Amino acid sequence: MALAVEQKSQVISKYRIHKSDSGSPEVQVALLSQRIAQLTEHLKDHRQDHHSERGLLSMVARRRKLLNYLKDRSPERYKALIQSLGIRR
Repeated sequence: MALAVEQKSQVISKYRIHKSDSGSPEVQVALLSQRIAQLTEHLKDHRQDHHSERGLLSMVARRRKLLNYLKDRSPERYKALIQSLGIRR
């Protein structure tokens, strides 16, 4: 269940740091947050889909690791990112 191309390009353009940025922690966290939200909605309807649930848990863990990395390196960017995404931490 990947994101649509236009959704992905919108997220990248919103959270990128410079013009050719597509891999900064902010962009990666924003893309993971979009996929997590999408998969959460899927699991509300399909409660028995354990394979997707496992994928969701791995995405949440990857996002947490990226947020910890960003928090250690740049607390200002971390605070701005969690406020703009509405992540509870």
